[in-house]
Amino acid sequence: MSPPLILASGSTIRRRMLEGVGLRFSVVTADMDERALEERLGDVAPVQLAESLAVAKAETVSAHYPDAIVIGADQVLEHQGLLLHKAATRLEAETKLARLQGSMHRLIAACALVQGGQTLWVGSDAADLTMRRLDASDRLSYLNKAGDAATASVGAYRLEELGAALFERIEGDYFTILGLPLLLLLAALRSQGIDPVLEDRSL
Repeated sequence: MSPPLILASGSTIRRRMLEGVGLRFSVVTADMDERALEERLGDVAPVQLAESLAVAKAETVSAHYPDAIVIGADQVLEHQGLLLHKAATRLEAETKLARLQGSMHRLIAACALVQGGQTLWVGSDAADLTMRRLDASDRLSYLNKAGDAATASVGAYRLEELGAALFERIEGDYFTILGLPLLLLLAALRSQGIDPVLEDRSL
């Protein structure tokens, strides 16, 4: 019998990705202060930050469910050497779009597996996205139509929705852009004996 699997994320997109490949899991959101951890880590590379946050989220949930394999995940956005976070308001989202428009930014998605407080695996992947030029009216029109997506994602867009219309070039894995390096995660789960292709769904 495979150990229970828990996703330590409240992200609907991540949950749907795992459900889509047939994994059986529970969702337990990690209760932690991400910005406080970022401050403690100091000036680290974006990849290291994303992986550290993914591990920390998984460890937080693993402390309450030591028998389960816990999936922690995080995504960071790097633009011209700076890390950008989710916009808290529509105004912040508009400011972010004004910054990103006409340039390339990088999304780094990290994932970790933790069981009994021990890190079994951690990995990450990156994608480069070039946003087309958007004037003020373009940005206003997008925000009016996008709704909550502007403050629900780190880039102020959802690529699987209207956000795709903001871009002129994308280089990288689609799942990574959505916030989870899914293919890397599935390979890591197979190494732990968890494979949805082989799982008996009649149970």
